[in-house]
Amino acid sequence: MALDTSWLHRLRNHHRLACIVSRGLILGLLLFAGNALASGQLPESASPIRFGILPIGSASESLEQWRLLLEELQKRLGHPVTTVSVSSYTGLSDAIGGQQVDIAFLSGKLAVEAVMHQHMQVFAQFVRSDGARGNTGTLVVRSDSPIHNLEDLLAKPDHWRYARSEKLSVTGYIVPEAGVFAPHGLNSDTFFASVRVADHQSNLLSVVNGEVDVASSNNPDMDLFRRHFPSEGAQLKVIWRSPLIPSGVLVLRDGLPSPLREQLTAFILTYGKASGETGVRERAQLARIPDLGGFAAQSNQVLQPFVDMQYALLRQRAEHGQWVSPQAQQAQLVQIEQDYQRDTRALLGH
Repeated sequence: MALDTSWLHRLRNHHRLACIVSRGLILGLLLFAGNALASGQLPESASPIRFGILPIGSASESLEQWRLLLEELQKRLGHPVTTVSVSSYTGLSDAIGGQQVDIAFLSGKLAVEAVMHQHMQVFAQFVRSDGARGNTGTLVVRSDSPIHNLEDLLAKPDHWRYARSEKLSVTGYIVPEAGVFAPHGLNSDTFFASVRVADHQSNLLSVVNGEVDVASSNNPDMDLFRRHFPSEGAQLKVIWRSPLIPSGVLVLRDGLPSPLREQLTAFILTYGKASGETGVRERAQLARIPDLGGFAAQSNQVLQPFVDMQYALLRQRAEHGQWVSPQAQQAQLVQIEQDYQRDTRALLGH
């Protein structure tokens, strides 16, 4: 499938990119199986497998990264594969909630939402090419910025311009809130002079172009940006890194027939582990997805760090917030504790 990647060149003109992004809440259903069905290679009665892709970079680039792996999945299982590719976390969450997705690649908070409320179950976790099962969140400035560290950043409230991702984004929102702002009794939405919300790649370009002073990001998106734009990437400097955050996961819809669930699980967990030419080919196709070396079996319990992070963030905000009375604050803290215990029990299957 030939996909248009001219957006990469258009990124250099950030104002044109903004127009593209604003129109880009894409719910793309691209049927890899169309030609195969027409030629009779797949049985017409085969149900399509609907694969949801959380974008790294743009929606179109993420589709191209996954394309060869999904084409092989289609051939191996004998089912057409459709991809649900979106340019926002909310768009993918809505598609999952609407039962339009059978299997999906998700990050932390989005995965918690899918498991808790949208009838999905974790069955695999990404393993990076270096063997790690996690990424780091970052705060990024220009290399010539007067912001040299967190102390410089936090010393001037209502002064700097900030670019972040949606509130469902772990590294784009939750991690810097929980690790930097909330512990100081701050909220990024009110601390900065202005806040811009966009995807990671656009935010990094905003820093390079001097349109914002600092942006949230993560190491895979930083690597991707530097790969596409080495001269612009050289102008970026990381002033803060989070501890290791568990990698993204793959989830399956509860209502999938057991035979299909078993086939999907077997395909994913063995992919890239074969020897000889097959293994070489599969690992090359995995490498098209940034930092991906393979998949490891996992359960819902791998999401516990994200539940812990959200709990810590909510507690910090409740403790530092202004309340009409101590009783109101205490009631909120009790509710946060009860919600945390409920979610923990749900992840453990109790």
